[in-house]
Amino acid sequence: MSFTLAIVGRPNVGKSTLFNRLVGKRLALVDDQPGVTRDLREGAARLADLRFTVIDTAGLEEVTDDSLQGRMRRLTERAVDMADICLFMVDARTGITPSDLVFADILRKRSAHVILAANKAEGNAADAGVIEAYSLGLGEPIRLSGEHGEGLNDLYSQLMPLADQFAARAAEDAPEIDVTLDEDLGDMEQATPVPTNAKPLQVAVVGRPNAGKSTLINKILGEERLLTGPEAGITRDAISLRMEWDGVPMRIFDTAGMRKKAKVQEKLEKLSVSDGLRAVKFAEVVVVLLDAAIPFEQQDLRIADLAEREGRAVVVAVNKWDIEDEKQAKLKDLRESFERLLPQLRGAPLVTVSAKTGRGLDRLHGAIMRAYDVWNRRVTTAQLNRWLTGMVEAHPPPAPQGKRIKLRYMTQAKTRPPGFVVMCSHPDKVPDSYSRYLVNGLRVDFDMPGTPIRLWMRGQNDANPYKGRKKAGPSKLRKHTEGRRKD
Repeated sequence: MSFTLAIVGRPNVGKSTLFNRLVGKRLALVDDQPGVTRDLREGAARLADLRFTVIDTAGLEEVTDDSLQGRMRRLTERAVDMADICLFMVDARTGITPSDLVFADILRKRSAHVILAANKAEGNAADAGVIEAYSLGLGEPIRLSGEHGEGLNDLYSQLMPLADQFAARAAEDAPEIDVTLDEDLGDMEQATPVPTNAKPLQVAVVGRPNAGKSTLINKILGEERLLTGPEAGITRDAISLRMEWDGVPMRIFDTAGMRKKAKVQEKLEKLSVSDGLRAVKFAEVVVVLLDAAIPFEQQDLRIADLAEREGRAVVVAVNKWDIEDEKQAKLKDLRESFERLLPQLRGAPLVTVSAKTGRGLDRLHGAIMRAYDVWNRRVTTAQLNRWLTGMVEAHPPPAPQGKRIKLRYMTQAKTRPPGFVVMCSHPDKVPDSYSRYLVNGLRVDFDMPGTPIRLWMRGQNDANPYKGRKKAGPSKLRKHTEGRRKD
């Protein structure tokens, strides 16, 4: 998905009808009476070759109190802030109302990209309303009919150049991952890429609500840039901040707290969590922040596992360490729990910090840089094959169904994260337990703690020309033998 499009406008202008057409399903409830949509609804949209996320919003009304309409308006305004592009819809048959003028002014201030669409524009009766839409000062309106699918080509023409901009921005911000190693370098060492101002080190801080993510980033920055407080869930969307931390250019993502999926009921919180998940994909190092009082809850484990599955370097930081009394005993328990609950990240840095006092920030910086270095680790082929010989001698692979597995050759194919290929016979017969044995050995012997390691088993082409042919049956053999006797 290259960008997010929010459809906004007064009640009953046809936002949900267009939403359903873009996602290709009747996801949103549609009715003639105004105010049917109350929550934000998100869907995967498709328009020709464009793929994007579309958000259906509640109708904008001129209410700012704590009534239902007021809360709906605030939710819609939040969606406007989070979306890359806003599609402002007016009713071409009704014409421009005073409310449309008010909301056009709000969108002009809050959104960088606003597209104006005059919906229900089929037929001559809508001509006056389309012309009147120019008075909003948002450029030329698109004549649309969400119900009949008219005007979608014009919408595509407006979205296409913006989509290219967002795709270029995403490509620029996205970290380089699964880097294929240059075979021409042979067994030469490759240095870890040095972060620069053009390509800063990207770090995402993730965790449950109220773990202290925003407070920690404020302390690193040395200023109150992010809103904090005792209430859980203050941060709504992923905010990226560029900075230099101890001479290293970084882009740090502050993310919304991620609760268990069953507890996430509000549409806005669902958008916030999905924004946080996108931040993990844009990061090179993920800092999983735990609360010292309640560490390693189920959700913490899920978040750490997500970072590992995405192939990111992981650092576990335990916050609120200043209020912990039995520090040594607690630290010992934390390390034991970490090794037991997250074996796939065995050896990952575990640091204790206090976002309130700033203690432990130097250790956190060192852990991030070490994790980044290991994530870029390169092992030569000669070292790997000497190591593989020793591992096989110490613990030979099993022989399932009497078929002996030979591990012939090993090389590193990728970095970021490290990925290795083992050429062997019967790759499909190698049990997962033996692959884990090799991965754990790589971690210990080549000093790659905590980073995700990818291991692929590949088969080699066998030179036997008869391999794969069907065996001749008894009758065919008999006929062949009888024919030879007659000759």
